[in-house]
Amino acid sequence: MKSKKSNNPSPLRRLNDWLHLWLGLVSGIVVFIVSITGCFYAFQQEIKDALEPWRFVEAQEKAFVPPSQLLDTALAYMPNAKPTGLTYSNREGAAAVGFQNKEHFTAVFLNPYTGQFLKKQQSLGEGEFDFFRFIINGHRALWLPYEIGRPIVGVCTLIFLVLLITGLVMWWPKRWNKSNRDKSFKIKWSGSFKRVNYDLHNVLGFYTLILAFVLGVTGLVWSFKWFEEGLYYVTSGGKEMPGHHHPHSDTTKAGLLANNTVSALDRAWYKTIAVEPDAQGFYMTPILEDKDDALEIIAYQNQGSWYNRNEYYYDQYTLALYRVQGDRYTEANTADKLTMLNYDIHIGAVWGLPGKILAFSISLICASLPITGFLVWWNKNKKTKKKANLARNAESTRPKNSGVATA
Repeated sequence: MKSKKSNNPSPLRRLNDWLHLWLGLVSGIVVFIVSITGCFYAFQQEIKDALEPWRFVEAQEKAFVPPSQLLDTALAYMPNAKPTGLTYSNREGAAAVGFQNKEHFTAVFLNPYTGQFLKKQQSLGEGEFDFFRFIINGHRALWLPYEIGRPIVGVCTLIFLVLLITGLVMWWPKRWNKSNRDKSFKIKWSGSFKRVNYDLHNVLGFYTLILAFVLGVTGLVWSFKWFEEGLYYVTSGGKEMPGHHHPHSDTTKAGLLANNTVSALDRAWYKTIAVEPDAQGFYMTPILEDKDDALEIIAYQNQGSWYNRNEYYYDQYTLALYRVQGDRYTEANTADKLTMLNYDIHIGAVWGLPGKILAFSISLICASLPITGFLVWWNKNKKTKKKANLARNAESTRPKNSGVATA
């Protein structure tokens, strides 16, 4: 007589299922918040462009005004504040001067052809609600102080990566027959609510696994320095990450340009646009903190993405051009290119609008997984309790043994 094969899962499979359940319950709320805010942020540039007309100007056949003129105008609207960033867009975009302190960010938008003031946009808490600043604060730190919220987001993102792996183990069919294939790859929309919910969790989780993993990995780069350095070590074939470092200005040459009526930043700007006439945007740090800091100007080559960039560093006293590792995307090694690509991959911008739609869809599904997973657990828990209650009721109604022997 052939014995029946046991349907009980192995100890490793039970451990995998247990980890998937409890890690999912622990991290679910955080994963939902991070994912749903990621959905909004994927299209933040397109939404801002549609709702904020002051981001655009009429293209003119003339050069942009120098950074010093933009800074003078911006500081008139932000007295006693220190500018932390200055950006030029393309020929049809406004320039902006940013002011960042510990909690708030303010941007002053200006016409790059005239230096004329266009708009002062402040973040939450300073008189005007900045929706996307609110979204990014939730995405990165759950609206908590960053030193508290970022580690929580990082740990829960790590847990999410583990959940993707344990979920794949749970999804994997025991037998690859037609019935199991249908359950694994198709959503039975005609089924009960429980069945549809289970399929949404099981099937969509499988289809989005790889891209969800990519979103998680690229997000972890900002949560943990050790993860960023480890990823660089792996992708570079065992090399140590150089880190973002600036070359130093030669302080022995201080005062060399003191008698020049044009500021060092303006002169560096003119030198950069001479070799970058087709750049689609520029970013620079207008105020140097230390005497040996170098002037930095970044030229972005593509509109709407940030990875393809050239970085220029100038001695603030001599305007000598310095080069550092990874300062030109086209010349960078694989690991440095991936570092530059990280943000654009994370929001899908590396593939343009289709990539952003894809990133939005993946984030939305990731936001749904904690909900559908919780409902799967809740329904199973109710079913287990129902069976236990039925068993107890059956036991209580069973006739007691009278103790009389029968022949």
